[in-house]
Amino acid sequence: MGLFDGLFGKKGNEIASPVSGKAVALSEVPDPTFAEGILGQGVAVIPSDGKFYAPADGEITTLFPTGHAFAMTTDKGVELLVHIGLETVGLKGSAFTIHGKEDSTVKKGDLIIEADLDAIRAAGLNTITPVIVCNSDDYKAIEAKTGAVKPGDTVLAIK
Repeated sequence: MGLFDGLFGKKGNEIASPVSGKAVALSEVPDPTFAEGILGQGVAVIPSDGKFYAPADGEITTLFPTGHAFAMTTDKGVELLVHIGLETVGLKGSAFTIHGKEDSTVKKGDLIIEADLDAIRAAGLNTITPVIVCNSDDYKAIEAKTGAVKPGDTVLAIK
């Protein structure tokens, strides 16, 4: 039995990857606010495409007008932040197309934001995307799964 078989094998409080790419430990994000867990525990995804989806069923509570990030509360009460790239707020929305709506109910897999990853990289910015559980202190454990992921694959198990 593998490390994640028990965690990820049964239905529980799970958060999916919002994007295709490679999931890595949050500590690998080259920004201390994320890497040190200041905003909460989680995982990061190095995206291989620019379509970002809802990682769980719930409500979009904040959709930044610049399109660089969104926050949501899942149906199970997990408060999530999906931050597309680092320092991308400075692009003032130029690399992002918003499909979601603030204060709207979403299903896991609904398209929220499209990002032009090439434009982000051309601006000299990192596309790594932290997925943060902002209310981490409400839970006993938050386990991250790393490796290749696609939207819908579980990347966080919350206990």
